[in-house]
Amino acid sequence: MFQEINPAEVIETIFYVFLGLALLGISWKAIEWLTPFSLRKEIEEDQNMAIAVLIGSLFISVSLLIGAVILSS
Repeated sequence: MFQEINPAEVIETIFYVFLGLALLGISWKAIEWLTPFSLRKEIEEDQNMAIAVLIGSLFISVSLLIGAVILSS
């Protein structure tokens, strides 16, 4: 079972994981920069569930896009 693991594929997978996380972080910063109010304050302090669900769905959609781009390369 473990003989079939290619070290190059493991390194490539780790690279793409960090690339995806970096792109998600960049998208979070871009969304925060584009909104006229603090998203962190709205979600944490004001308990605004609508914004939390919106940001969660945005992260899911961005993750799907990043995954599709990585798989197509």
